[in-house]
Amino acid sequence: MAPQDASIPLVERSVTERQIAGGPAHAVVLRRRFDAPIQHVWAAVTTPDRIDRFFLPVAGDFREGGHYAFEGQASGRILACDAANLLRLEWVPPDRTEADQVEVRLTAHGEDGTWLELEHASIADVFHTDLSGDKFSPAIGWEGPLHFLGEYLRGVLPDQPSVEWYEFDEAEEVRLAKLRAAEWVKAEAQHAETR
Repeated sequence: MAPQDASIPLVERSVTERQIAGGPAHAVVLRRRFDAPIQHVWAAVTTPDRIDRFFLPVAGDFREGGHYAFEGQASGRILACDAANLLRLEWVPPDRTEADQVEVRLTAHGEDGTWLELEHASIADVFHTDLSGDKFSPAIGWEGPLHFLGEYLRGVLPDQPSVEWYEFDEAEEVRLAKLRAAEWVKAEAQHAETR
């Protein structure tokens, strides 16, 4: 399995604004190309027993208008689902009542490649990057799952839920978060210049 820092340069990052159900929102966008056909990537990000291989266990009623819940992370409604193209979720973290919106968009890149774009929009003030290591934006939190999605698509992860093979190392997570935060600071600065 590749180390997580190997995927840091593979992610394109941007910051924007958009309107969501809760009102005007600040949004972060992560974009990454995977060497896998679009159908494989779609199945990986929408099939419960595949999602838990690289992210978290998920339960729910998996259809547009249905509900989902990621164990210990977030829950909400499935707002839109256009197979192999778009998945839009209401995203309610356990410590908040207002809903964020997470959107996953896929675009084929040739026969065996796929661009995945993940946008997380929030009306709450949650995206400011703190390089001290005390508080990290949810933008940084999405980078680990994208790394492990890439490893899953390459076939190098254990064939069991991530809760059975992933070992949390706080010092390593803080180190990675600081590296990722430095990249998000650049994206935030670029956005500030264009406003």
